[in-house]
Amino acid sequence: MDSTTDSATNAARQTTKIEVRDIQKIYRVKKENGGGYDDFVVLKDVNLDVYAGEFLTLVGPSGCGKSTMLDLLAGLIPNSGGEIRIDGRVITGPAMDRGFVMQAYALFPWLTVQANVEFGLTIKKVPKTERRAISGHYLELVGLTNFANRYPHELSGGMKQRVAIARALAFDPEVLLMDEPFAALDAQTRETLQDELLELWEKTGKTIVFVTHAIDEAVYLADRIAVMGTNPGRITELVNIKLNRPRQGSRGSAEFGWIRHKIWQYLQPEEAVKENFPVVGAADVAEVIDSQATL
Repeated sequence: MDSTTDSATNAARQTTKIEVRDIQKIYRVKKENGGGYDDFVVLKDVNLDVYAGEFLTLVGPSGCGKSTMLDLLAGLIPNSGGEIRIDGRVITGPAMDRGFVMQAYALFPWLTVQANVEFGLTIKKVPKTERRAISGHYLELVGLTNFANRYPHELSGGMKQRVAIARALAFDPEVLLMDEPFAALDAQTRETLQDELLELWEKTGKTIVFVTHAIDEAVYLADRIAVMGTNPGRITELVNIKLNRPRQGSRGSAEFGWIRHKIWQYLQPEEAVKENFPVVGAADVAEVIDSQATL
């Protein structure tokens, strides 16, 4: 990262945008024998700060509660304990300060691309002329100006996801929540959209929390990676990603490979890591990279 970007990042990190404190999520599950209910603890004692303007990714094994954590941040489900604050305000439900992009696009098939992008603006009762200007701006940003009057069924998967991103940005949320938005796409389209998302992030300065199963994707996009464990879901490691931006071409570098390997280690059972790999703490990742970069 160059000195200008470093300074901007350090300044942004003086402000905590999202505070997650002692979050728990518990579901009541009926016992198989029909004799009452058990508590199923999805998340326990989750604590996390997300900085203003930061790109943070959440990675972890299936069932660790990544998507549940995102649903809590969005206010779509209630927490069972603890609290989440955005700019000091406790989250009590969905609000227009958060945009949500899902894996399944969630576009309205009966609306045109432009009308889909304007959906949040319509809810906010933004005047039609202003809606058109805003939707036009974001369609241009995602490269879909010429598709404004098309319908979702006329678009490819990558184009649908661009519409979903444009819609989430159009009503100007402070935080963008993304739940594996590129998981269903082919590898080439996925990498293209990763670069486009980073360009949008740099242009808009949004705070992004991005859930993914793909370690490479997490490393490529993030300022920091929050690694989650399971049974119950919790954050086990926080790793700073000290790769220069822009990230194009970084995937083949030794630094990228060592960070990726470190995250992979954190996702393995503790016994397997101790038996097969040297154990290095998150704070030492940079030193590991430096010492191995010439190999």
